[in-house]
Amino acid sequence: MSGKEAVRSVRAVLFDLDGTLVDSAPDLAGATNDMLAARGLPEVPFERLRPMVGAGARGMMGVAFGVTPQDEAFPALRTEFFDRYEARLLQATHPFDGVADLLTGLSAAGLRWGIVTNKIERFALPLARGMGWEGVASALIGGDTTAHSKPHPAPLLEAAKRSGVEPHHCIYVGDDARDIQAGKAAGMPTVAVRWGYLGQGEPIEAWGADVIFDRPAELLNWLRMRRA
Repeated sequence: MSGKEAVRSVRAVLFDLDGTLVDSAPDLAGATNDMLAARGLPEVPFERLRPMVGAGARGMMGVAFGVTPQDEAFPALRTEFFDRYEARLLQATHPFDGVADLLTGLSAAGLRWGIVTNKIERFALPLARGMGWEGVASALIGGDTTAHSKPHPAPLLEAAKRSGVEPHHCIYVGDDARDIQAGKAAGMPTVAVRWGYLGQGEPIEAWGADVIFDRPAELLNWLRMRRA
């Protein structure tokens, strides 16, 4: 099954969280710069930190302190980063423009939608709650919900199970190459979105997604047209 037939059979749309549904970069970058300020160090411009959001603590600490997970200093910095981020989790984080209408439109069309993120449940659950999505999303899978995180397919397969939908009846939507890899490994059609963070690796066109969109409304219209 491929192309229009695959989309016609879609019963659930699964989304990445950061960079796909919500813009959490201001709070993640803010937590990073709080750490620098506490040490009397100059802040890193937001424009340098934003592309690294998809890499989490590894990306942020790499830019701010020049460390990698293999460095002795990394675990303590990561712990502090997590604590500072938790304290400001919903301070400036917000859904991207058009996301609310997208999710409302999916529900109106009789489609379930869920979240599969590498953000650990400690942050993913209260963030989703703060967005008003708890009890509305058909599944909320964090980076530590299953034994593996993306690009492994396990989180996506668990989300499909919790949504009561077979994996081949799901679409996965994300803003990182790992999202597309995970979706393909789970046997799902994949959508890449340009409005996200995109990282610093290969260009989005090289990820192998089935389709790429610039705005949330385009995804909703695409689903509506192909399900007609």
